[in-house]
Amino acid sequence: MQRRAGAEQPNPPRAVIVSASVGAGHDAVAHELAERLEEAGVVVDRHDFLDVLPGPAGRILVGSYHRMLERAPWSWKLLYGSLDNRRGMSMQASLFTFLAGRRMKALLPDDTAIVVSTYPLASQVLGRLRRSGKVEQRVHTYLTDFSVHALWTSAYIDAHLAIHQVPAAQAREAGCAGVQVIAPVVDRRFTPVTPRLRRAARARLGLSQDARLALLVGGSWGAGEIERTVGDVEAADPGITCIVVCGRNEVLRERLLAAGVRHAYGWVDDMPSLMHAADVLVQNAGGITVLEAVAAGLPVVTYRSIPGHGLTNAAALDEAGVARWVRNQSDLGEALDQAIRSGESAGAAGPEVVALPGVDVTELLLESAGLGHLVTRTAAARAAADRAVEHIAEQVTAPMEYVR
Repeated sequence: MQRRAGAEQPNPPRAVIVSASVGAGHDAVAHELAERLEEAGVVVDRHDFLDVLPGPAGRILVGSYHRMLERAPWSWKLLYGSLDNRRGMSMQASLFTFLAGRRMKALLPDDTAIVVSTYPLASQVLGRLRRSGKVEQRVHTYLTDFSVHALWTSAYIDAHLAIHQVPAAQAREAGCAGVQVIAPVVDRRFTPVTPRLRRAARARLGLSQDARLALLVGGSWGAGEIERTVGDVEAADPGITCIVVCGRNEVLRERLLAAGVRHAYGWVDDMPSLMHAADVLVQNAGGITVLEAVAAGLPVVTYRSIPGHGLTNAAALDEAGVARWVRNQSDLGEALDQAIRSGESAGAAGPEVVALPGVDVTELLLESAGLGHLVTRTAAARAAADRAVEHIAEQVTAPMEYVR
């Protein structure tokens, strides 16, 4: 458990956020939500659903998922599809409520005012506890994906928070209650790129100011056909330089370096600078990285999507106009060129930014819990934080080592 102090008042309200260290996206959203609620004066408890499961069950769950993606992607596609229905969802909800229900209830002290889940199995357990009356607080599910799998849906959750109208429509069609479109929360360092920020980022990375740069990612695990994607991008446009982020996949990174890819990184602590340096993001999963790119004003192309949620997210992102889904290698060159030109066409103002409008999630959560008096405080804190980030981003120009 992570507990973080919020307000200085004697008895500040409490929020409980349940995430899961499956990849990095669920935790990233939980972290940003926690920061914003703390700015409003709320005490935040964060929990990892994998730790709530008994014994080694959590490690087995994430390990099995990782192995399927890495060694037999087709098996994940089959499992993902087989669970995308009410019967499969209900079976999973019953199983995990049996395994984790009692411990989940224990994570909610009596003074808890806000409950949020950023992981579908945690939402299923909280929904079942809500139905049985064991959880009295309103429960919110933050839908971190652009597509809504059945495991994300529950008739017993009070509110499903979607990051775009496309997933919101899918959630409503699935019978979800309290569907609202929110503005996505991402690290504030993902500010819209400016020519100055781009020059500074490229200087830090030792990259040519005139290069055409494609940033390739496969999530925190470096999943998918990354090596084939590098080859396809270079074949589609020999003038493009690939920058590859392999996450925690050191084997992939070593293979890329051995193959002559100069800019292959492992886990990156400063993704904002990489996005500010790049001209286009090429991704395969449709997770939090896409939302970070949107915030940074970086055009996004989806290519060689991973099975399961990668494919459904690709379709939803394409429908929403957020990321073009390139299904064939023959279309890749034109898609990359179009994406890069969309940034160049904006000139000195920087690239065009895809807008993802929605309700401020912090204000929504506070109002829902009857804590509307804290909204003014969070708005002021948000404005101050945004100004500080913009100042730091514009001032940092010196070369630095920030990638390991």
